Amino acid sequence: MSHAAIAGTRTERDRSSLHGARLPRWSPYAIALGAAALAVLVGTLAGLHSRIQWGLIAAALFVLGLYGASARVEGLRRAKDRLATSLVWAAFLLAVVPLVSLIWTTLTRGVKVLDVHFLTHSMGVVADTEPGGGIYHAIVGSLQQVGLATLIGAPIGVLTAIYLVEYGRGRLARAVTFFVDVMTGIPSIVAGLFILSLMLILKMQPFGFAGSLALAILMMPVVVRSTEEMLKLVPNELREASLALGVPKWRTILKVVLPTSIGGITTGVVLAVARIAGETAPVMLLVFGNPFINNNPFEGAQASLPLYIYQQYANSAGSGAAYDRAWAASLTLIAFVMLLNLGARGIARWKAPRTGR
Repeated sequence: MSHAAIAGTRTERDRSSLHGARLPRWSPYAIALGAAALAVLVGTLAGLHSRIQWGLIAAALFVLGLYGASARVEGLRRAKDRLATSLVWAAFLLAVVPLVSLIWTTLTRGVKVLDVHFLTHSMGVVADTEPGGGIYHAIVGSLQQVGLATLIGAPIGVLTAIYLVEYGRGRLARAVTFFVDVMTGIPSIVAGLFILSLMLILKMQPFGFAGSLALAILMMPVVVRSTEEMLKLVPNELREASLALGVPKWRTILKVVLPTSIGGITTGVVLAVARIAGETAPVMLLVFGNPFINNNPFEGAQASLPLYIYQQYANSAGSGAAYDRAWAASLTLIAFVMLLNLGARGIARWKAPRTGR
């Protein structure tokens, strides 16, 4: 045997002696299968019929089993590492399983009546107990109300964040920060009641723009907070370099700070839009709902997707045509929010600063 082979063999032995004993790679899978089988047995003997309960028991048995096996073979230090990793995976699964279950349930129940006719027709004279009808009027209402709310809330939120980060000093900045924090925790029904009180004072009837005003109130603090955090991530060296070249501060913000953080700002705005897209209480108070198409958000009652879902489910008694329409509208709303997120990612990638080739 050559000297190189002998040296290589000694190196491998040294490494194995440093690492100590290790569990086989297949051991976590074997422990997981054993935990699942034991959980089914325990659940059956205990009379537990919920698969969720079986899953929780299996997760606890897996964590304990892997920790015990690792402590016996690999030592306590490695066992604690595996315990922390197992807990992270268990928490991840606990977060993902409800999400996947929600999407799967909405998809399987929503595709029953979701077709071109459903998307291009309104309810009109169709009763809630009758089949047919669609959500075109609700789509139009949601797009107009959320769009107007974004046109109002996004610029005000971004400009407020710019003031707080770049100019904010003294009592005024502290007062603005305080009120932004308060607005972040305002329930949606309170925003709706505020606009409703103004409408009652002015003796106005329900209309779509009133809902947009309430949604803008809910949107602004989210935009302010997300934009503020993104602006704080911009290195001060970029600002100082621009100011050192004699560029005014307002132009530095416009040409340096905002382009650098545009990806995060766009993502924050889209998250705020997604937050208000599913609000029902302000729309119920201010817009009232309308089974017919109303393309004018400044006059007359108007529909929206969240309100349509609530009304159809409330009149369905858990089954029937209205029940299927509620699930189809829910699937449409989820698709709408997903498209918003995909669009935000595309804009963020397109507007991201390029450092070089």
